[in-house]
Amino acid sequence: MRHYEVAYIVHPEVDEDGVLALIEKVKGWIASSGGAVEKIERWGKKHLAYEIRKQRDGHYVLIYATMNAGGPLDLERNLRLTEQILRFMVTRLDEAPAPTAPAEPAAQTEPTT
Repeated sequence: MRHYEVAYIVHPEVDEDGVLALIEKVKGWIASSGGAVEKIERWGKKHLAYEIRKQRDGHYVLIYATMNAGGPLDLERNLRLTEQILRFMVTRLDEAPAPTAPAEPAAQTEPTT
């Protein structure tokens, strides 16, 4: 199994429930190809650097997954045919993404006099 990063931008007119439903649909496509979702990051609605299909905003979603070698081809075909997705990118990672640890508070130093 190889590690992949799946990033996509959802149309800005899709509401939060629609974005969640689309995430579940993508998870199902990954699972149906024999893969597994490791982590999902929703970055929220952001301003695009340039217009895509006359849209200036979009909901960003990033998914870390493991799939067989043929899995990304099926996933890309399904993403391409979904009208709510403005852009997508499936990237193969060389190694598994490192788990994110909660940020530690900065050490406070008292001024010396």
